[in-house]
Amino acid sequence: MTDHTPIAHHPDRPANRLARETSPYLLQHRHNPVDWYPWGAAALDRARAEDKPIFLSVGYSACHWCHVMERESFENDAIAALLNQHFVNIKVDREERPEIDAIYMSAVQAMTGRGGWPMSVWLTPDGEPFFGGTYYPPADSRGMPGFPRVIEAVARAWVERRDELTESARELTARLKSLGELPAGQGNLTLDLLEHASKSLLAAFDPRHGGFGDAPKFPHPMDLQVLLRRHARAGDAASLHAVRLTLDKMARGGIRDHLGGGFARYSTDAYWLVPHFEKMLYDNALLAQTYLEAYQATAAPADLDVAASTLDYLLSRMTSPDGPFYSAEDADSEGVEGKFYVWSRTEILDILGPDRGRVFCDAYDVTNEGNWEHSNILNLPRPLDVSAKLLGRDVDSLRADLADDARTLFLAREKRIPPAKDTKTLASWNGLAIAACARAAAPAHRPDFLAAAARAADFILDHMRTPAGLLLHSHKDGQAKFNGCLDDYANLIDGLTRLFEATGDDRRLVAAVTLAEVMLDEFADLEIGGFFQTGRSHEALVARPKDVYDNATPSGNGMAAAALLRLAALTGRDDFAAAGRRALESVQVLFENAPGAAGQSLIALDHLLGPNHEIVVVEGDSRDEFEAALAALGSRFLPRAVVVPAPAQPPRATSTLVPLLDGRNAVSGRLTTYICSQNTCLEPAVGLEATQAALDKLAAHPS
Repeated sequence: MTDHTPIAHHPDRPANRLARETSPYLLQHRHNPVDWYPWGAAALDRARAEDKPIFLSVGYSACHWCHVMERESFENDAIAALLNQHFVNIKVDREERPEIDAIYMSAVQAMTGRGGWPMSVWLTPDGEPFFGGTYYPPADSRGMPGFPRVIEAVARAWVERRDELTESARELTARLKSLGELPAGQGNLTLDLLEHASKSLLAAFDPRHGGFGDAPKFPHPMDLQVLLRRHARAGDAASLHAVRLTLDKMARGGIRDHLGGGFARYSTDAYWLVPHFEKMLYDNALLAQTYLEAYQATAAPADLDVAASTLDYLLSRMTSPDGPFYSAEDADSEGVEGKFYVWSRTEILDILGPDRGRVFCDAYDVTNEGNWEHSNILNLPRPLDVSAKLLGRDVDSLRADLADDARTLFLAREKRIPPAKDTKTLASWNGLAIAACARAAAPAHRPDFLAAAARAADFILDHMRTPAGLLLHSHKDGQAKFNGCLDDYANLIDGLTRLFEATGDDRRLVAAVTLAEVMLDEFADLEIGGFFQTGRSHEALVARPKDVYDNATPSGNGMAAAALLRLAALTGRDDFAAAGRRALESVQVLFENAPGAAGQSLIALDHLLGPNHEIVVVEGDSRDEFEAALAALGSRFLPRAVVVPAPAQPPRATSTLVPLLDGRNAVSGRLTTYICSQNTCLEPAVGLEATQAALDKLAAHPS
């Protein structure tokens, strides 16, 4: 697959140091006149040797405003000369170095009350931040100071008020070192915390358009999964309604690519029409799992269709020939945001013909005037059954025609110049995608999802670990780089565990256990519980924070807790269970005061509080029955269950690794399902019908 890294604007210029990097984002800046360094000893040593402050610019390849600032400022010879004169300039891809991004984004937020990318922050020669912001225009405009004026003001302040800036930087750095250190919570971890969290989320729910809060509107997949668990526990209709409305609105909205599958990063409006067109691996992996869980909870086939089409997008456009998943697709093509995705009515009528074209345009909100900047973003403002009634059509016939027409338009769109693709492999985001594919494979009857998860897992385990067994964060162009952070371990452990639960392949569980042991050794806070974002073997930075807050991705601390608790249930490892519990105890104050920032930790808390279920499915003399049993399991919402498939081939995991397998055999050579809960086991269910009945009963009374 072609790597559509944008060509530098002035390729005739001499290349700077970034030309030796593999990050598509850094390579986009390789011909800037700015004297860029990547983050590393060379830049930091020069800053100390010359006693010069550092200008740190952080962004990522799919960031629209990062591209804008590059064109306006970093390609500007006069602005570059100012930067080169006064600072040592470092460019960082936030996706390659999330720990650096986290530290300095926290600093910018503390200094300005806001954050975002591109991030612009000035540091002392020792790396301590003293001034920062985000995007700056090339000249004063819209109430913002121009970048040259900012540069000169910072340089002048460094000369005239250096002692003051240094002291301020020292104080701010001391605050950064305490990031993630939360006060102790009140009382014990109880179900009341889950109820409180659900009420808090529902208070922020938009009852008209779905989602949480106003524009810009983000999907919040972890929060939706929390509400699904609340509904399963308490039959809470309000929680289910919030999930149902949000997922329906997103699935019909412009945030979803109705031709190619997948979701854009977020909606710029409150009603999901106009996306910020970049597509990220993590969003699509998390949303696929959320739609899958909604299908499990409600049996709505449309949810499974959305989950499957989202994963189809990942397999078709975001998968390397070597197996792992790519990171992102850009918002821009040909330098214009959204150009690849939008349509005019005339285009559609020309491609589909006047009759089919008019029906498609009516269904998908396509007008002559356009619904966004004189163009049209495809979306379904009405459910298809409503459109069918208005058109006097049978809904199934209309759905089939629209699907055919969407395929025709997709093929026409493929002739356009596509957005740039960030083809690096990140262990953390691949872990999310592995979990999504593994979980969806059986209920969707898609063995290719399972194969894709296995290939990605194999690649990371084979190519992204050091000889000592430490996980590396990023891989591109044959090079694995950078020490893994907490979320690399936690997400990959979860993905490998889900892959074991889908296949019974004990190699996946062995790898998950091995990584969990490394994670505990490298990242655990032995004093107060929880985990640091960076490991003991990581390079020294100005701070070693904890990743306790959900952002677009699950918090490392929350995912570590969830993964350890799941592994503990499968393996009987008390040390995993204890570390998972301590991680949740360390963030209890978030459950009490900021549950909207703790969705992944709340998911782990739901598992911790139980009741939990252990389900062992032993293959008998019919492979088809075995696969049907796994599909039945994957179609039911059992979020606190762990599953151990015991296939005849390949050989099942040994009972020493998975005690749940001890003594579990196929009764009379038939499919046999063993279900245990709270240290009590039910009578084995023998045969497919008995298995389905037992699962139905369990799903109807999960708590």
